Amino acid sequence: MTKALYLEDSYLQECEAAVVSVKEDKYVVLDHTIFYPKGGGQLYDTGKMIRDEEVFPVVYVGKFSGEISHEVGEPGLQPGDKVKCQIDWDRRYKFMRSHTAAHTLAAILCEDTGTLITGNQISLEKTRFDFNLKVFNKEVFLSYIEKANELFKQDILVKWYDLDYDEAMKIPTVSRMAGAFPPNLPKLRIVEIEGIDKQADGGTHVRNLKEIGQIEFIKAENKGKNNRRVYFRLVD
Repeated sequence: MTKALYLEDSYLQECEAAVVSVKEDKYVVLDHTIFYPKGGGQLYDTGKMIRDEEVFPVVYVGKFSGEISHEVGEPGLQPGDKVKCQIDWDRRYKFMRSHTAAHTLAAILCEDTGTLITGNQISLEKTRFDFNLKVFNKEVFLSYIEKANELFKQDILVKWYDLDYDEAMKIPTVSRMAGAFPPNLPKLRIVEIEGIDKQADGGTHVRNLKEIGQIEFIKAENKGKNNRRVYFRLVD
């Protein structure tokens, strides 16, 4: 199984890897990777693999049957090839900032209101979160975005680490998703925003809230009974 280096260090921008398998001349599995596969509301990384001087653009990354598959835009890679992997860092770093911002916003809103998350999606242009709030009130979201922005001005560390499953499940906030529980694995990866949030998560994050900058409200929508949606974006 591919070793996911992004789980250990979200800031890795390149690595050396070996090709394990290739399907249909474009779906490539590596022995280890820095490319994040689409999942958990976060989009996949793009970038390139380089074999000698030959470049193979990475156009999509997904996880299928537990394995990370990289779709490349040019044929020619073979099992056993040695490649240099490079991610599109600007794209990745924007996702990292947005993802940590989303955790912060959701944590303070959920903590104060008792609501839970019912859906989420992080893209380059905006981030979307759904909550099971009983009352639709745009001002609620505006007030919590302001609170989050105050936190983003502070020197607050973000860290990630593995915990044994039983130990992780003792964390009251281990999952903020309504009706969802972390996978029953021997160990769970925990992302902790010091003093604010601690939950199981497999995405990429920044190391300090100051890296996020500020976020701005785009819109709020009423998506039906007890389902409210908010959109926000990074202020670059």
